[in-house]
Amino acid sequence: MYSARVAWLALFGVTLGCGGLGVSARADAPAVAVDSDHDGLSDALEQELLVQFAPRFQADPHDCAGAPAAFEPGRPNPVVTAEDGTVYGVATPRTLKDVRNSSAPLVELRYFHLWKTDCGRFGHPLDTEHVSVLIEKGAKDWHALYWYAAAHEETVCDASQIVRASTIRAEDGGAPVWISRGKHASFLNPELCGHGCGGDTCGTLKAMHVNRIVNLGEEQSPMNGSAWIASAEWPFAAKLGHSDFAPEKLARLERLPATDIAWANPRKRPVQGTIAVSNSTADALAMSSRKTDTAISLAGGATGNALGTSYGKVTHSLKKSAQGVGRFLGGGGSDAKPEAKPQP
Repeated sequence: MYSARVAWLALFGVTLGCGGLGVSARADAPAVAVDSDHDGLSDALEQELLVQFAPRFQADPHDCAGAPAAFEPGRPNPVVTAEDGTVYGVATPRTLKDVRNSSAPLVELRYFHLWKTDCGRFGHPLDTEHVSVLIEKGAKDWHALYWYAAAHEETVCDASQIVRASTIRAEDGGAPVWISRGKHASFLNPELCGHGCGGDTCGTLKAMHVNRIVNLGEEQSPMNGSAWIASAEWPFAAKLGHSDFAPEKLARLERLPATDIAWANPRKRPVQGTIAVSNSTADALAMSSRKTDTAISLAGGATGNALGTSYGKVTHSLKKSAQGVGRFLGGGGSDAKPEAKPQP
């Protein structure tokens, strides 16, 4: 483990000596490499990458929570100081040898847009939302491999998505990201906004001004006074404790057509369809019969299976279901024909 870390760091011109991180004698190494969060990446490189791949956020200018918030440095718990469009970033080295047959350095960049409140349906204080990108060091520069957008992550309404960077043409810079009004879920395509549990809307979004990008450091070594990331008042630490690009997610994505944006957690889709029906959300009904991992296909402007189920087909299914319930409630008894058992 130690030797692997040394090899990884050496690619950046950084060595491990008796005093910890140091600078190698390579001619192209910087004179000083400050690494405040002790992850093997210099502060300067982390900030450079965070700026280069910063998402192009679209948000509602009249959002009930204003804009992403800035938090007071040095406090153990999050205290909002301004709603000024501050975005917080994290840059973490990664390895994915079991997914990609490459020894090139990988870094996961996470962009947190934090809000003083989720002011949508079933709102709550302190909204922690984010977008991630996995980037790779090429011969000359860095380029993005995959993008991930969190939408109600780790809840029954999880509509998070994952996609190849080439699919959305976001290999050399930030991806376009749509933030739903009030709920602040992130979407890699605006048509996906209404396809969780029916509580997201993206109808009046405009380019969001990012005031600054502040490096949070790592969970165990916070930077810039960001001790509040460990507060129990929000699930921030849990989001930092794992990668958004788990090998099984990437392997599943690679089995899909190159034009597809995929659901990151497709096993939750059937439950969300039921919730959408109970909320009488026509758009969300259209995804209730999803059978694959695909969220949307961008091929030729097509919207894929997630959005392709017609409202007529869905309402027909609902009508049949209602008739079955009516027969039962009407006293069909033991002579009533049973509904066919659903296939797994």
